[in-house]
Amino acid sequence: MTVFYVNKEIGMSQRLLSLPLIAALAITVSACATKKKDLPPPPPTATTPSTPGTGLDSGTGTPPVAGVGNANIPGSAADFAAQSGTDTVLFQYDSYEIDDEARTILGKQAEWLARYPNVRVTVEGHADERGTREYNLALGDRRATAAKNFLAAQGVGTSRMTTISYGKERPVAEGSDEAAWALNRRSVTVVASAS
Repeated sequence: MTVFYVNKEIGMSQRLLSLPLIAALAITVSACATKKKDLPPPPPTATTPSTPGTGLDSGTGTPPVAGVGNANIPGSAADFAAQSGTDTVLFQYDSYEIDDEARTILGKQAEWLARYPNVRVTVEGHADERGTREYNLALGDRRATAAKNFLAAQGVGTSRMTTISYGKERPVAEGSDEAAWALNRRSVTVVASAS
């Protein structure tokens, strides 16, 4: 049988050394346990309905321009929608050809852009859900480029326009029927900023 002897001096000195460590730990833990300050609630956000062709919000996720949203502000996105009638051009199935109706819409957009030469726009290209993701991104790009080229032919500087394709990723109409597909085959001219 093995007998262990306890040296009381070593035990006492260890206890004396551990007391400051325990006190430091207790202070650290209590400092972290302070009551959190109540944060003010986030400001309410106003939302506008996403309606194709109204120019309010094309449903693309593009943030609105600061100070824009009132049709009375010349050069604003709302003014663009009010003056040009719509921000959206629709296309036939698997096509990026600008038809007569699209020419009329884009002509009004070009007139508005001529009045506000400091405004920049982004032309978004979209496709319906049929086809592969890659094909629809390419088709959306061709639609956006076709609309941009038409606006450029009407005198809008190409340096004021950018294009982006969302393909089938951002439909404006849900559904798998011709009515929904027709609304999703589009380009949307979005007022980006005044430079």
